[in-house]
Amino acid sequence: MAAPPLEAFFHADAAGRNRLYLHHRPPEGTPLRGAIVHIHPWAEEMNKSRRMAALTSRALAEHGWSVLQHDLLGCGDSAGDFGDARWETWVQDVIDAARWLARRHPGAPLWLWGHRAGALLAAAARERLDAPADLLLWQPVQQGKALLQQFLRLKAAAQLADGGGKAVIDGVRRALAAGQSVDIAGYTLTPEMAQALEAARLEPASAHPGQVVWLEVATDPAGGPSPATAAALPRWLAAGWAVDARTVAGPSFWQTTEIEDAPALVDATVAALGAPATPRPVPAA
Repeated sequence: MAAPPLEAFFHADAAGRNRLYLHHRPPEGTPLRGAIVHIHPWAEEMNKSRRMAALTSRALAEHGWSVLQHDLLGCGDSAGDFGDARWETWVQDVIDAARWLARRHPGAPLWLWGHRAGALLAAAARERLDAPADLLLWQPVQQGKALLQQFLRLKAAAQLADGGGKAVIDGVRRALAAGQSVDIAGYTLTPEMAQALEAARLEPASAHPGQVVWLEVATDPAGGPSPATAAALPRWLAAGWAVDARTVAGPSFWQTTEIEDAPALVDATVAALGAPATPRPVPAA
């Protein structure tokens, strides 16, 4: 089968700042199943995940999905630097991408596909869309403060072994609290971004609930979802969401040293979006 058609171009926001858009379309003659907006992870996790996002986007397109990958402001090939971005700007980026895709496919079912911190952005953007949207979540971050702490630890990595890491992290937090930006692993973290990320939570909306496909990778998928996920999913069911939670074998490719693939995750994503939406029991933690 020929590769699905791909459009690559820049899309400007209201201020004239460009975002990179990659639009994967189903092959000619393939019935359209729906439209999906991909929201990439945070900082270096995005670069580690590029290949998997592209592989999965192409696989979904082959099965009738129109998929839009886009780089958030200050990320990848979009305009600006990481330090120029604000959380609210990123949420608006997702909204703009969803509206662009909806205009290309009027009436098509819309999904927001968030990976890691992208899940937090997907949930926030969904609340402000003027059309219903379902959620496809890959290894979602449930509390932004945990991701922020993990990111700050990169600054202290050299001192962790001798016990000096805590002092470095405390110093970074003091700088942020004083309104100073800090450089971490090549990324400029502003106080505004740090504060917004720390406050971000992944919670189910009780108004207009939809479908959520929640996918994780693990060395031993037979163990089921992680304890944090097993504790969270009942809240989504109670809020009226149709939940499809699956754990598949694969590496944590967003944080591995070398670029790695998780083919089982690609297959599970395609299969889950082709399955009927029915609530499923969630294993106890």
